[in-house]
Order: sequence, then C-alpha cells, then structure tokens
Amino acid sequence: MKKIEPFKNIDEAIATLDNGGRFYNILTKADDGVISPAELGKVAGLFSDKQKMILFLDVSISELDTLARNQIISSLSKDFQSIYAKYNVIELLPSEVNHKGKLSLNTIITGIPKKVASQSDFNGFIMVPIVAGKVTTFSMIPIVETYDVYEIAEEESSETFLIAHAKGYHKLPEKKIKIAGVLKELKSKKDEKTASKKYLEAVYYIEI
Repeated sequence: MKKIEPFKNIDEAIATLDNGGRFYNILTKADDGVISPAELGKVAGLFSDKQKMILFLDVSISELDTLARNQIISSLSKDFQSIYAKYNVIELLPSEVNHKGKLSLNTIITGIPKKVASQSDFNGFIMVPIVAGKVTTFSMIPIVETYDVYEIAEEESSETFLIAHAKGYHKLPEKKIKIAGVLKELKSKKDEKTASKKYLEAVYYIEI
C-alpha cells in the first residue's frame, strides 16, 4: 500500500496531472487543459487499471476545496469522466461499511488501524484469479497467505472493520488515517456459497 501526499492547491494539482503522459503517448499533450488516463496513469504509476487511477485521483485531491476538486474532475477527458462516474469513491466510517459499503467499489475508510495479533488463528477466505494461458480460473485461499490483516476502528465506537494490507509493506501506523481501496467479500469457510463478511483491499493511505 502506498502513502499519498495530497495536493495542497489547484495549481499544483493541474501542473502535475496535465503532464502529457509517458514519452510514447505521442497524442497526449501537456498543459492542454485536458487530463487523460495516460496522464493520470503516469502520476499514479499505473498503466491500465482505471479503477485504481480514479482511486488515486480521489485521494490525491481529497484535501482541496469543493470548487477545486470539481475543476479537476471537469478537466478529465470526456471518456475518462464516464469512468470517474463509474468508480467514484465513497467515504465511510468503520461502523458504516457493512450496511453502506458496496462490493467492488472504491471506498475510503477513516479510523485507527491495528494489526490482528494472531494472523495464523484468523479465519477467512478470498477468491483469487489464476491465469493459465488465455484461461482464467478462480481459487479460494486463506486471506493471511496474501495479506496482513488489520482491524480499523473509529475513536467514538468500538466497532471495527477488516483491512487487507499486502505483505512485504511497512506496518500501518496506529493512528487516525484514511485508507483507500476496493471493497471485497470475505468468506468464513472455503465452501461458503454466500460471503458473510466484507474487507477492504487497501491500495493507498493518507495521514490526517
């Protein structure tokens, strides 16, 4: 998961985002008033994952005022504006995610994360794709094989929500932060037909 330093003003944001893309994006022009997927992908370090591009954009402009955010969104290319509408982020507290959160959508959760003490005793299975040539199948594996599991809580409530943080990254700080990712389903048993829980696959975070 990558820490993001949000833009502090509209000029900084526009100068960074309207960048012309990578050297091979010859049809994309810098400083033309239009922000394309190629330009946003360059800043975010992404190539084709448009959902994560939108998540990066929402997090990076989150500290700007409403007028500035709207100006940036209106600068997106027309095709990219429809993608933004599809993946627009929803911000929730840990106590709200289970009843307000929707699977597969970009979500930001604010709270204090704490690593689950005993990862080996934590039960939960996730679906992962397995690609063999042109064929993609899915397999259920324990979540702890791929992620470090955290519980994020809000200061005013004891209710928590699960965060999946990719192994190999530094430990999340135990203080109030915003964690951005994609909401996914977590099954208590490998053969469970309908998932009983949700978790956030974390991608970015910002300190508050």
